[in-house]
Amino acid sequence: MTPRDSSDSPNDAPHSRWSDLDRPPLNGTALRRGLVREGGLWRQVDVVQRTGSTNSDLVARAAEGDLAEGVVLVAEEQSAARGRLDRRWTAPPRSGLFFSVLLRPAEVPVTRWGWLPLLTGVAVATGLSRVAGVDTALKWPNDLLVTVGGEERKAGGILAERAGTDGVVIGVGINVSLRADELPVPRAGSLALAGATGTDRDPLLRGVLRSLEDWYGRWRAADGDPAASGLQETYAAGCATLGRMVRAELPGDRSLVGEAVAVDGDGRLVLATEAGVQEPVGAGDIVHLRLA
Repeated sequence: MTPRDSSDSPNDAPHSRWSDLDRPPLNGTALRRGLVREGGLWRQVDVVQRTGSTNSDLVARAAEGDLAEGVVLVAEEQSAARGRLDRRWTAPPRSGLFFSVLLRPAEVPVTRWGWLPLLTGVAVATGLSRVAGVDTALKWPNDLLVTVGGEERKAGGILAERAGTDGVVIGVGINVSLRADELPVPRAGSLALAGATGTDRDPLLRGVLRSLEDWYGRWRAADGDPAASGLQETYAAGCATLGRMVRAELPGDRSLVGEAVAVDGDGRLVLATEAGVQEPVGAGDIVHLRLA
């Protein structure tokens, strides 16, 4: 079932497309015209006013039937957005980019699918740098960092979920125009607070999706090989976690402290511990402690 695209006609207040001139609504028709093309990755772009979670919606739609790769679902507002470990993500309507995409990398070995969140991080950072002129960095495995007042702040996150046996839904949330008094926590940030040259979400979304299409195409053409596609090198170059002392909070209430020295071929963060061994971390929360 295709959700009703509510971006093409005015709605009643308080969600009228004219109710906040600083945060204009996205236009689904214009986005489709600019992104959907013959031979391209993106086949369908839907914009809805409000939903619980674009990831949950797209996973459910993929389970209902034969949903093609390249569907994009964008929400102006999410009421139950989720990050890793089911953490909640809240933001005012039209203050950010909240979207999910469906990918079906059938020709890539499943063992390499773990690179998709990292690939998305590279694509988002690249797209935002080009369009918004803001320096971004990646915190392993799925956070987008910006600098506000000399401090690192989280301005975005990525969540990947399996959709059936051959699909992956990747959700992206980016704080675009949030003001300081709107931040959910003091350590959060936004593109606006980081000095972005523009906060018009239309070109930002187009830039990010085009960058994602480019990186996904490279990775898929290399059969998911992160080295051959250039993904591993590019991720490492933009990863703020590497070269730092970190604490990895692992499943089972365990923790590990060490210097983050590499991202290996499986996308795992490699820590050099005080015991003189290098241990790969495939899942867990990472806390930046200090530069090594």
